Order: sequence, then C-alpha cells, then structure tokens
Amino acid sequence: MTPGICPITGEPAELVQEVSAGLLRGLWRRSFGVEPTPRPEGRIGIWRAPCGLVFFAPAEEGDGAFYEALYRRLDAGGRVRAAGRDRAEYPHAAARIRPGDAVLEVGAGAGAFARFIPGAGYVGLDPNPGAYADPKADVRAESLADHTARNAGTYDAACAFQVIEHVADPLRMAADMVRCLKPGGVLMLGAPLWPSAMTAIPDFVFNAPPHHLSWWNAGAMQALADRLGLAVEDVRPLPPVAAQPLIHWMGRLSPIKARPEGPWFAARRSWYAALAASFALGRVASALLPFPRNASPMFVLLVARKP
Repeated sequence: MTPGICPITGEPAELVQEVSAGLLRGLWRRSFGVEPTPRPEGRIGIWRAPCGLVFFAPAEEGDGAFYEALYRRLDAGGRVRAAGRDRAEYPHAAARIRPGDAVLEVGAGAGAFARFIPGAGYVGLDPNPGAYADPKADVRAESLADHTARNAGTYDAACAFQVIEHVADPLRMAADMVRCLKPGGVLMLGAPLWPSAMTAIPDFVFNAPPHHLSWWNAGAMQALADRLGLAVEDVRPLPPVAAQPLIHWMGRLSPIKARPEGPWFAARRSWYAALAASFALGRVASALLPFPRNASPMFVLLVARKP
C-alpha cells in the first residue's frame, strides 16, 4: 500500500495515527508469542480514506512462517478450525447460490463453506490446504493470480470471507475474482467491520500488520464495487456468531476502549493492563454468559454483480 493513497480509489487519505513498528512487534510477542514476519521497521501510518477504508501503510502481508507460528498457538485447542466452520457470512452468501452454480472461494481455509452449498460445484484456494482442509472439499494450493489466468469467466460466484483485510492490494485481489466470474456472476466479500468491538480493544495487535492491513465498512465496500464496475445488490453489517464470542466480550468489557476515530495503539501501561483485563474478562464471559442476541455488528458483507 502506498502511504497516504487509498488502495481502492487512489484518492488521498488522512493520516490518523503513526505507530512504532517496535510497539507492534512487542505486542505480537507478548500477546501471541510470535515474531511478526516480515519484520516491520520504522513507523507505520494508519490512514483513513474518504470512502471509509482504514489502512496501514507501509505494511507487508504476513509470510508463511508468521502464519504457521500464529495458527499453531491459536489452534492449540482447535479454535481456528472451529471458527472457520461457522462464519457470520456463510448463510447469507449461501442463500445467493443456486444448485449447479460454479463457486470459487479465495482463502478457503478448511473449505467449510462447501458444506453450506452442497448442490454447487465448489473450488477453494488456500496457500496451505493440507494443514486443515476437509478432504471432501476441493481446496487447492494455488494462487489467485494463477487460477485467474486459467479460469477467467468460469464461475457463477466468487467469494472471500475475512480475507481481503489480509492483502496488501485489495483492489487487485477483488479484480482477479471478478475476472473469474461469468457475465452476471456475483462477487461476495466479507471483512471485519470498523468501527466495532474489535477496533475498541486497545493495543489489539491481532487487528494490525502483518495480519490485518485494512479495516472495512459499508462505504469502503461500496467504493470497491464502484471501482470494479459492479452493481451492488447488498452491503450489510453482520453480528458475530455465538461460536466466536471472545472478541465481542473483550471489546464490550475492556476497562479502556479505543475511540472509533482512534488512536488505537499506544505504548501506555494503562492500555497494556486494559488489554490483559479484556482478555481475562472476555474468557470468563465467553464461558459463563449466554451470547447476546443483540450483539453489535462485527463484520460487513458485500454482494455485487458483474455486468
């Protein structure tokens, strides 16, 4: 991402906050016990574009070593695999897919979405499908660029759920997905929402590089569809699912909350303490309290059709 330039529209963006790369490295080590790679250096800007997109720049995508270490820690109790089986976007996206449709999912993980569309022809792409993919799902270790080159105009639907925030060039990713669609095909993209409980947690490095490189809302999704020449059919906020309650409770119970307009990261003892308290309180609440039916939205879903 180019500092100061929206990666969707190319418009100048506003600098909201600068963050020390050293602070982010320290938060990754203390919070998750992993070393962020590529190793960030210097200062990283957090920018807000006129369309509503918040993005980090300069920032690089996490590499294989980073994700292997992170998911090894997170998946000690099967939590990553469990979360992947139940995403907020799945039922809404599945309702748009008809029996016999050819469906592409980018960043498919274990291929859990395939279970929601049993009558469709499903293909998933993921860098490391052998680590956790369901052997019954067709999940391939193939890049989107390579797949697009061989499969332009092939699919009735192209989906990516909580993937676009991880890539340094979200416009290119979405454009490649649109190239894979037949005329009249539907693009569906889901991402964590800004502002939300996730962005209210102070010093929550899980929502920062090299993991999350951008934060999305309805305006940013609309701008992306406009840039690609798509007809928007729906942009909707979605609440978290009951199977993934921790971040909801962390944001709700944190004794200090980051403001929606920032700053979101600071080298302050009070913020470190609030982060630790939010995690402890969130774990207790997740175990003991029923998940609220009126939980605030935490994700946003775009549904747009190719002409």
